[in-house]
Amino acid sequence: VQLQASGGGLVQAGGSLRLSCAVSGRTFSSYGMGWFRRAPGKEREFVGTISRSGDSTNVADSVKGRFRISRDNAQNTVYLQMNSLKPEDTAVYYCAAARYPGDWTRITGYYYWGQGTLVTVSS
Repeated sequence: VQLQASGGGLVQAGGSLRLSCAVSGRTFSSYGMGWFRRAPGKEREFVGTISRSGDSTNVADSVKGRFRISRDNAQNTVYLQMNSLKPEDTAVYYCAAARYPGDWTRITGYYYWGQGTLVTVSS
């Protein structure tokens, strides 16, 4: 299984970006999916997660009301819509796939990881 994140870039504060994560393989709908980020000088942190069917999502308090996760199981893709971006959202964003039920807010809940895409928010 390979995960390919894309959509990062430079955006002004208050702007929007949509990240995509394309997943190879025929079992995409069997994975819970998550987004994490690592800001400069900080640890990787949870951003959000979405259930296998897409009917349940959970996002970190720091992005609640601004970020939304969705997925398209027919396209093997998960998305992170980011609105009202702030300079503190600057980070490398990673998508991840979880094979088994568990705490999908934690890094250890995921088995496969993408390479990351850089988001830079200017003030």
